[in-house]
Parts: sequence; C-alpha cells; structure tokens
Amino acid sequence: MVSITVNDLTQLKAVGAMQLPRFMTFVLVISCELYRAVAGPGAGLKTWERFSKLDYPGDKAFLYDTFPDNFMWAVGTAAYQVEGAFEKDGKGLSIWDTFTRGGNRIATGDVGSDSYHNTQSDVRALKQLGVSHYRFSLSWSRIFPNGSRGSYNEIGTNYYRTLIRKLKEINVQPVITLYHWDLPDNLQRTFGGWSDPALVELFRDYADFCFQTFGDDVKYWITIDNPFLVAWNGYGTGKVAPGIKNDPDLPFRVGHNLLKAHAAAWHLYDRHYRPQQKGKVSMALASHWIKPSRTRRESLQACQWSLDFVLGWFARPLFIDGDYPPSMKHNLSHHLPSFTQAERDEVRGTADFFALSHGPSLSYQLIDVSLKFGQIEVLDLRMLLYWIRAEYDNPPIYIVESGWFVQGDIKTEDSKNMYYLKRFIMETLKSIKYDGVNVIGYTHWSLLDGFEWHREYDIRRGLYYVDFNTHNLKRRPKTSANFYKKLIQKNGFPQLPENRPAQGVFPCDFAWGVSVETTPTQFVDPSVYVWNITGNGELRRLEGFQAPPLRRAQHCADYATIRQQVEEIRRVGVNHFHFSLNWSSLVPSGNVTQPNTTLLGYYRCFTSQLHQANITSMVTLWHHTRQRSSLPAPMEAAGGWFNRDTVVAFVDYARLCYRELGPHVKMWITLNEPNDEDDVSPMEGHQLLRAHALAWRAYDQEYRHTQGGQVSLALHMDWVEPAFSFSREDVEPANRVLDCRVGWFSEPIFGSGDYPPRMRNWFHQRHSLDLFQNKLPSRLGVQYMGDITWIRSPRPNAPVVPWGLRKALNWVRWHFIHPEREIYLPRERDLFTQIERCIYPEREIYLPREIYLPRERDLFTQRERFIYPDREMYLPRDRDLFTQREREIYVPRERDLFTQRERFIYPEIEMYLPRERDLFTQIERCIYPEREIYLPREIYLPRERDLFTQRERFIYPDREIHRGRGTNGTIFSKI
Repeated sequence: MVSITVNDLTQLKAVGAMQLPRFMTFVLVISCELYRAVAGPGAGLKTWERFSKLDYPGDKAFLYDTFPDNFMWAVGTAAYQVEGAFEKDGKGLSIWDTFTRGGNRIATGDVGSDSYHNTQSDVRALKQLGVSHYRFSLSWSRIFPNGSRGSYNEIGTNYYRTLIRKLKEINVQPVITLYHWDLPDNLQRTFGGWSDPALVELFRDYADFCFQTFGDDVKYWITIDNPFLVAWNGYGTGKVAPGIKNDPDLPFRVGHNLLKAHAAAWHLYDRHYRPQQKGKVSMALASHWIKPSRTRRESLQACQWSLDFVLGWFARPLFIDGDYPPSMKHNLSHHLPSFTQAERDEVRGTADFFALSHGPSLSYQLIDVSLKFGQIEVLDLRMLLYWIRAEYDNPPIYIVESGWFVQGDIKTEDSKNMYYLKRFIMETLKSIKYDGVNVIGYTHWSLLDGFEWHREYDIRRGLYYVDFNTHNLKRRPKTSANFYKKLIQKNGFPQLPENRPAQGVFPCDFAWGVSVETTPTQFVDPSVYVWNITGNGELRRLEGFQAPPLRRAQHCADYATIRQQVEEIRRVGVNHFHFSLNWSSLVPSGNVTQPNTTLLGYYRCFTSQLHQANITSMVTLWHHTRQRSSLPAPMEAAGGWFNRDTVVAFVDYARLCYRELGPHVKMWITLNEPNDEDDVSPMEGHQLLRAHALAWRAYDQEYRHTQGGQVSLALHMDWVEPAFSFSREDVEPANRVLDCRVGWFSEPIFGSGDYPPRMRNWFHQRHSLDLFQNKLPSRLGVQYMGDITWIRSPRPNAPVVPWGLRKALNWVRWHFIHPEREIYLPRERDLFTQIERCIYPEREIYLPREIYLPRERDLFTQRERFIYPDREMYLPRDRDLFTQREREIYVPRERDLFTQRERFIYPEIEMYLPRERDLFTQIERCIYPEREIYLPREIYLPRERDLFTQRERFIYPDREIHRGRGTNGTIFSKI
C-alpha cells in the first residue's frame, strides 16, 4: 500500500493561501495495483529511471555542439508587464489594473517598461540580439476595451500593426499570445471572468478579429498563456489577478472553460485561416520538474501525479484523448468537470506544437506544496523535455518561455541570470542531441525588465536593463544580452580550440609518474602505534609499549613492503614516483645533528629500490597541509616561518636530505604549494621564498656537480576566467587573481626577481602600510563563482574543467618564456572517484600532448608528466631535455639517407620527422644546442640530389653550410 499524506501541507493557510479543497485534505491511500489498473503508468514514468542510469559524470559534461539550422531563437514579453499607457488612447482596464490597486500591493504596471512609447527602442534591442522571433502578447482590453467587438479601439490596434511591421522590417517573426493573464476588467465584473462559459464565445470572437487583422504576418499563435496559473492561482489561491480564493471547485471550472476557449479558437483558425495564412496555433503550458524523495516506486508515481495535476491537467486533453489524466479523474471525481464525448472530440488534437513555459512564474514561486505530493522540486529542463516526449508521443516542442531572475537592485551585470540562461540552453541542446527530443525553438524571458506580477519590481528578468526612475526608461543591454547575442550568432556552443582533441604522441622522453601523500608507516621503530582510521588517518603512539629490539644492524630487508610498493609502481608502467618527506619526523628537534636515523634509513632504502627499478624519485622536502604545518615542534613554537631562524634550519635540513638521499634522487621539490593564500601570509611567503632560494643554491653549489639533480618548488594554480569575457571590468580582476596567487612566487623566481607589479599596485591601493605587514586582501577584491554547467567534484568549489589546465600552462609560458612546467597534486586525498578520473580520457591527457605538435602555436617544452591517483598531473622541470646519448641518437647514421617524410626508429627512442619544409622551429633548434642545425635540415630537402652521408658531413665540422634559392626558385646548397 502507498500512503501519501497531503493534508499536513495545509500549513499554507498560515501564509494566506487558499483554503485547500476537501480533495486536498484527506489522506490518499491508493495501492500501486489500483493506480496501474485505473491509469496505467504513462510512458513518462520511465523518465526518472532512464536518467538515473545515464553515465555519470560523463552525461553531465558540457556539450559542445550546435542547434539545427532552422532552430528558432526568440525573446518574449507580456503586454501588462511592459506596455504601460494603461489608460491612454482608449484602452480599457484589465483585471491587473484593478488587482494592483487592491489589498496591500504597492506597485502597478501602469507604466511598466513603457513599450507603448518606445517601440523603436524595443525593435532596436531585438535587432542587436539577432533573434529570429519575438513573442509578445496583445492586450485584449487595448483592442476591445470592454472585452467585446463592439468596443473596438482603432488606435490600440494600430499600435500592434506598427510593431508587427517594424519586426518584419528587421526580419524578426512575431509570435503572438492572445491572452497573457490580463482579462478585460469588464468581463470579470460582468461574467465573473473565466468561471462563466460565456467567455468561451467572447474569446473566440476576439481571436477571430486578431487572426483576421494580423494573421497574414503571423505564423505562430499562442491562445492562452499558462492556464494552470490562471485557474489555480487566479481563481484558487488568489495570488494573482483576479485574486479569487476559497472556492475549492472554481479552479477546475475555470480550467475547463480555458480548454474549451482554446479549442474554439484553434478550430476557428484551422477552418477559416490556416489554408491562406499557413500558421500554427497552440496553448502555452507551464510546468515544474519533480524528483522522487525516495527510490521506491511509490515516489515515482507521486512524481507522475504531480506532473499530471499541473502539466497533464491541460496537456493530456490537447495531445492525447481530450480528457483529464486518469489520476485526476480518480481523485477529483466530485470537483473536476466532465467533458461530453463531443467536447472531448472538440478538444483533442487542438495543438499544432507543444508550447512549453518553464521558469520562476511557476517553479519555486507559485506552485503549492500540496501539488508536489511530498516529492522534491528541482530545476531540470532536460528531464521535463524528455518526459513530454515520452508522455505525449514526441510532439514538436517550442519553448516559449525560459529563464531565471535577479534581484531588483542588479543593473547590467546579471551573472546569475546569464549562467542560468546558459544552463537551460545547454539542457535544451542535450535533449535534442542525446535524448531525441524534437525541440524547434527557445524563447528567453524576457526582453526587458518590467512589472513582475506578484513580485512587482523586486526582481528583474530582462536581457535589457530598464531604469524605472528615469523619465524615458532608457534600455541598456546586460551581460546576459551580450551572451545570448553571441550564442545566437554561433547557433549554440561550437567546439572551442581548447576542447578539440589532438592527434599525436608525447615526446619520447616524456615522463609519466604517480604520486602519493606519503605517511611513513613502514620503518624499524620499537614503538607501537594505533591507526586513527576513522579520524584524521594519523598514527598515534601508545605510551609504555615497545617492540623487542633487533639484535643486528638495520638493512633494507627490514622494510618488508618496500619492494612490494616498488613492484606495484613498476607494474603501472610509470618511470617517476613522487612523495613527500616530513620535516618534523625526520628532524623532530629541528637540529640536523640529531636526525631520526631509522626514518632516514627507510627513505634511503626506498629511493634506492626505486633507483634499481629505473624509477626516478621526486622528493618534496616540506609539504604542509591545512591540518599541520610539518615544521618541527620547536620551530613551530618559535613563530614558524615568521622566524628567520626557520629559514636557516630549513637549509640545513635540505642539506641533510641532499647528502643522505641525493645519490638516488634526481628531482627535488623544496616547498609544496607555499602560495596558499588561505594559510600563508605575505610575510611568511617572503621567508618561504628565501628558504627556497637558499636551498636551491646549496644544492647548486655543493651537490649538483656530483649528483646531477634538479631543484624547484611546486606552486598551486587554479585557472580563473572572467565571469564576462567581453567585460573589461572582469578581465582585470581575473589577471589580478593569477598574479597575486601564482605570480606571487613565480615572478620572483622565473621572472624579474621581484613581486608582480599588479600585486604591488593592488596592495598599495588597499593598504597604506608596507606590503609584508598585512594579510592578503580578502577575496582580492573579486567575487568567485562557478559556471553551473560545469561538472561538480567532491571537493568544494572545484569543478571538473579540463581545458583550464591548458590555459594555465599557456599563462605560465607567456609570462616566463617557456620554463618547463610542473603540474602538481591536489591537497585533498580522495577528490575523485574512479569513474570521474576516467571521464576525459582524451582531454586530461591529450591537452599537454597538443603542446608538442609542431603546428600548434602554443608550443611548450615540458618534459615530464605525473598522473596521480587523484587524477592530477605533474610535469617536473628539466632544462637539459636530452642526454648526450639521446642527442647522438638524432645524428643520422652513415648511409642513412632520409626523405622529407620518412620515419626513423632508434634504440630506446622514436622520432617522427616534421612534415613541413621549414623543419625546425625556433624551439626545435634549441633542442639541438650542440649540433649544427642546417646539417640535419639538409637531409630533408626533397629536391637535393647531392645527399650527404653522416661521414661526409662531418668532414667539414667547422665549415658553414649555406643555403639559398636560385633564380628559377629551386633550392640549392653549397659548402
């Protein structure tokens, strides 16, 4: 049995809602079998199951594709919201004119956006956007002031004639709504509005006039907008005009008459106007989306009921059988009017396309909790589109309203609105490309800021900002307007250069590695430890317990798991392994003359075993986390990095590690992510830079000539984009963030030796004190936000955006003249599941691969890359890209004559000759510093007959080979 309790939702009474009808105040106890017997689960019931089985997060990835060529891009408005001139030129009052003057309401739509006097400005805005269609509504009371043909108003009609003519002049097609909630007030007072069947014929007569007057220029008609809202909230809850409530049967009688009025208008057009005008007619139906609160089947059926009671109330009669959904008929038998067979035949099939309205007018604002049936309302346009496709036999769907809103004090930078617009359009595109939904057009709501019904002027939904405090109500495009304009120009989201897959191979000496956040647990220590597995994962020593001492000297065999770990690393196929040392464990007292010899021996054995397995060790000396600084306790107590003595102690600690581990370690990282602005102050950062520099010089002067290793530091870098790439006001803050985060440490080391000018200028603007006496300004004067279309990861504020890696690498390249980049591991342990790590098999890996294609502009000289278990990468720096042996491999062997496109495979290395005639770019020339560039280049000239063998070329080691071009254009060379 399924028990769905709705009467506990009657708390709506406390907030002024209508008194819920009796059918909403008893407990629905219906068995699953009974529901299936009465209604049978509609095809839409399978929607939730289908989407729950889609590949995650691959299905959530941004789709770069375009819409069909004939896709209709539109914007919309409603007459009462934007027209104004409520008593001008003979216009009659509407129910909204009356409604806004009653109760506790303050604002009215008397002026709105004043489109009545700004037709040319509105048309200019439409032309700027580049839309193909413009949806607007006619004011019934402007054409027929008292609601009937006898009160015809010529001036009001001419206003619409002029608007349509101007639209046609700029090749914008009108989509006209006959009724958008603003019933002539006379009809409400005379007949009680839509509660009286007399309005069916009055509406038919009004539609007849509009078809006859405007029909030659109109191909898409909407008879009634959002009949659910009109019936339920206008005549049930009283939240919108005419504001009637407390009659539980009235909403259903109103909905019944709205359906009959629409059907009458549709048949009128079909019989008398369609043959000549060839237009299409429908009713705009609004809906929310709902997801199950539980995974049980009863929750799925409750979701189906919720959609039946809102969207299906009007969609099923139009698209299926001319009658209400069985779930409504079964539960509302005493309240829901009945259709006769003739009426069902009259209503059925009276929609030429499915006009869908999706937005805040219904979702999250005007849908009662009772209609959610205990389930959860969510914003998911894509699933709604698929449900309509399944439930109503794949009709052509025209989205005639979609969008979101921002608060009323927002002016032209409406980032929230822009990203919701992007999200809804992306979901529409996926529904077309992935789900087979026949969506033919999209309408963003709305063109202008205006009167937002029950929200008055508290919110804004327009693409154009309207200053309601000025006399002429001048329109200004918002950032969302610029975004929509560019999207229409591109007809969607075409593939971007940074997202195109590249074909090629990485350099032969490219290094692949893995990394772990090391916690040395396998060493000879007489103490007994307890693993805090459910807490912070650390080991806690038990006081008073000791293992029996060894009777011999320690050796690597004592560390039982080292060989097993090394073998596992080797089997992965990588040739580099990165791990971090713990300064506080290696030198607990801070005095390098008293190191932890046991732990030092463990690391010595570990690096030795890696070296024997031909795996290069990369070792970090100091790896801080937000939980611990990894400094020896005495230094932490003495002020940490604020104390200059810590810098001296770090250099001594570095020397200890170089001396003890250096023979087996070729790559050192002094500091891990010292540029963490949340944990490191500018003063600490200054000392960290000094510590790195001194540790680097200690290695360079004392150990490099014998060990041949390299030393650098690892910087954290998150790529940031301007929220509006077309706004200069956003580009500057984005550059500031990169300079103050990454440039903070990279500019002194790789650049000028000083802090970035932009960083210094920012501090001087924000603070009068010295740079190093203050913390970083909060948020660096920016507001961080994420694109809601990006895939979310388990780490907060860390979406999955693969192309950000490439842009970050390019930023480093252009700022620091091709340093060899390092991509480092995240600070969290378990950020990504296995399925998330596999999401971009051709992007996360192939992005750096593109860098090495000689035809790419953004060529990099990176050498090595590390793939971490948490899906991150590492590219250690190596200035000497080729060993002496590798350089010799590239020298052609004796009698090896090569044509332009031949391929050579040498021992341990594979080389592909460039295809272009200009074979060596400047970067490629730098790869061969000890070889004459033009000697191997001579080999590739296809027209040369006097090809040289290796021996012949080296007869003249000191001679220069000259190349030129003959008078006939042929290439010649001479020695």
